[in-house]
Amino acid sequence: MGLRGLTAGKPAADYRRDRRRLVRQLRSRGVQDVALLDAFDRVPRHLFVSSVLRDRAYEDVPLPIGAGQTISSPTIHALSIEAAAVGPGRRVLEVGTGTGFQTALLATLGADIHSIERIASLHEAAGAALARFGVEARLMLGDGSLGWPEHAPFDAIIVGAAAARPPAALLEQLADGGRMIVPLGTRRQHLYRYTRRGDDVDRVKITRVRFVPLIVERRRGRGWPRP
Repeated sequence: MGLRGLTAGKPAADYRRDRRRLVRQLRSRGVQDVALLDAFDRVPRHLFVSSVLRDRAYEDVPLPIGAGQTISSPTIHALSIEAAAVGPGRRVLEVGTGTGFQTALLATLGADIHSIERIASLHEAAGAALARFGVEARLMLGDGSLGWPEHAPFDAIIVGAAAARPPAALLEQLADGGRMIVPLGTRRQHLYRYTRRGDDVDRVKITRVRFVPLIVERRRGRGWPRP
């Protein structure tokens, strides 16, 4: 898997400089995965936001992407991907394709990507952008809270919206030893890492966050720990 066009040519010098500054910021904030830092240096975030926001693309802040949604700050993307232990050949489910920026980062890391987006306009725009850059990923328009059972189990699941509790359907699709990264909470949110150990899960709190809410389909299923 690769990013045709992202690595073949050099971007404008100012954006390149901004990306390198962002990588230094991410390193100073505790991101240690060298391959992940290299992915941030290679993927042009400014091409995954609207043209009016491109001058802010490498600020470490979330940015609006339309339809009431946002692209997460680079630090949150980095912490999520690092906590999920994404690497070559790892089967990853991304809940919330958004603009496709995180999808492109995962592709740079060599992951086998399955990404779900419930908003049609974002799904279509992300698909076009990723195709333009040669990103190999399975994309689906649908309810991410239900996961993608026919492609389970997943080594990592990264959820891009906040739920009141971890969706049971997603945890059921997590491979043994796999990790799910999910923001939980309503008014006060934290990012959590869930690691599956057979029929049990371990939970670790990562950091305070602020995400748009995840719309969760009600269904029967096994109960899992509340945050």
